[in-house]
Amino acid sequence: MSASPSFVTGLRALPGDMDYSADASGLLEASDIGSQKDRVVTEEEWLQKWEMGNIGFHKEEGHPLLQKYLDVLLNGRSGLRIFFPLCGKAVEMKWLADLGHSVVGVEISEQAVKEFFSEHSLPYCEEPVPEISGAKMFQSTSGNISLYCCSIYDLSSYASLMINLVEKNSSYLLVTVSYDPNKHKGPPFYVPESEIKSLFGNCCEIRCLEKVDDFSERHRQWGLDYFLEVLYLLKFVA
Repeated sequence: MSASPSFVTGLRALPGDMDYSADASGLLEASDIGSQKDRVVTEEEWLQKWEMGNIGFHKEEGHPLLQKYLDVLLNGRSGLRIFFPLCGKAVEMKWLADLGHSVVGVEISEQAVKEFFSEHSLPYCEEPVPEISGAKMFQSTSGNISLYCCSIYDLSSYASLMINLVEKNSSYLLVTVSYDPNKHKGPPFYVPESEIKSLFGNCCEIRCLEKVDDFSERHRQWGLDYFLEVLYLLKFVA
């Protein structure tokens, strides 16, 4: 999620592969990403996840890190425009709209967009977006939630697209994951801090806010012995 006087972008996991520097817990150093090198989720894979209901990334109660650090992102400002890239049916969009913000989301899966409005019992209107072939906009009748269903992402260039979309002085909450990529091929993909600095360092101030142990039985079944979520605050300064 990012925020500026008029624009905030939402908490998202970065599609792609990044290395993660070892810390006091003795985790993997940032060098070897193994078979994940240059791997991204394709549009077809993303759509299939929604069709098959394979959406373990969706958090029914919202993301606890966004709830915890929302004040850091908003910095006392109200009435912001909040952007959710690859929004899925994130429940935080309804929550932030209810707080008085304007929410804009982009999602490839029309199913995800329609499920969002249905699950929150939100009436909406649907209209084409002439500037983008095949694109549609789904807007709540209240007008404060606009979700665009279209494919504007080449996921391999996600970071550069975000840099071009987000205006100066915006803030961006970015969550990545850290685990041993030699033990699991992903997704989600291992995302190292050095890569974040490489992608965003020339235009952003980057601050790691928290590293959270999110290890569960599902990760154990993947063959992992640790799994971290790492939250960054990026402030666009250039």
